[in-house]
Amino acid sequence: MLSLHNTALGDCGVPIRMGEPMSRHTTFRIGGPAELFACPKTPEEVTALLSACKQDGLPYFILGRGSNLLVGDGGIPGLTIAMEGLSRIQVEGNLLCAQAGATLSAVCLAAREAGLAGLEFAYGIPGQVGGGVYMNAGAYGGEFRDVLVSADFLDEEGKFQTLPVEQLEMGYRHSLFTGKSCTILSAVFRLEKDPEGPAAVAARMEEILSRRREKQPLEWPSAGSTFKRPEGAYAAALIDQCGLKGFQVGGARVSEKHAGFVINAGDAICADVLALIGEVQRIVREKTGFVLEPEVEVTGRQ
Repeated sequence: MLSLHNTALGDCGVPIRMGEPMSRHTTFRIGGPAELFACPKTPEEVTALLSACKQDGLPYFILGRGSNLLVGDGGIPGLTIAMEGLSRIQVEGNLLCAQAGATLSAVCLAAREAGLAGLEFAYGIPGQVGGGVYMNAGAYGGEFRDVLVSADFLDEEGKFQTLPVEQLEMGYRHSLFTGKSCTILSAVFRLEKDPEGPAAVAARMEEILSRRREKQPLEWPSAGSTFKRPEGAYAAALIDQCGLKGFQVGGARVSEKHAGFVINAGDAICADVLALIGEVQRIVREKTGFVLEPEVEVTGRQ
C-alpha cells in the first residue's frame, strides 16, 4: 500500500482514504478498491490534488456519480477524486450554474422551482453535471448541448479555462473532453421561463420519470444504457431480436425489461459484465451485421 509520508499529496490539506471500495461509488455496485480516494469540497482543493499528483508522479481518476462506469475488479491505481463535494447550484434569471458534482436530479429540481424549462429530459438520469457535459448526456429528445452555454474546466496542464458550447465539440455521447485528462468544474445552462410556472415543468418531469420507471430496470444495479445507438438501428431492439433478454454470464444479465441494459443480478464482478458485453456484441454482429459499441466507460485493473 502507498505511503503518503513526505509526499505532496499527503501535505495538500485534503483528507485521503486508502483502499476505498469502488462498489460503493458506482451504480453498478461493482469495482475493486481505489488505491487512494479523496472528496474535495472546492475547486481550489481539486487543483491542489491534481498538482500534488503531478509532483508525486501519481495517476489520477476523476469520479462523478459512477453511473456510466464499470470499475475493474483489481481497483483503480493512484488517486480517485470524487467530485460529489462540488455540488453548488445557482439560478440567476434564465441562467442556471451548477458545479460538476451536482446531481442531475438536483439541477432539474432547482430549474423546476424557478419555473425554468429545458432540462426535463435529464430528470432521473443518475449522473452528475460533470459527467453529463463530458458525454453530452441526453434522453427523450433532449441533450446537454441544447441548453449548455459554457463549461469551466482544468485543462490537461492544470490551467483553468472557460469555453462556450460552440467550442466543446459536442456530438452523440461525445465532447471535447472525451478521452482527455481535463477536469470539468462547472457548467452554465440557458433555460426558458415556462409561462405556466413550476407546475408545468414538474408535470413534464414526472411524465419522463414515469416513462423511465415503466421501461427501464431501475430496480436493479446497472450503468444505464450499455451500448451506444448504432446508425440506422437501436441497440435494445437488435439485442431483443437476437433473443438475448435474460442472457446471463455469472452475476451479469441482459435485462428482461429493457434489452439495452446489462444489470448486476447479484454479486456480479467486472469480468462477468465484460464477458457478457463481448458475447452480446458477437451474437448481434453474427445475426444482424450491426456492430455494437459500449457506452459504458471501463477503468481500473481488470
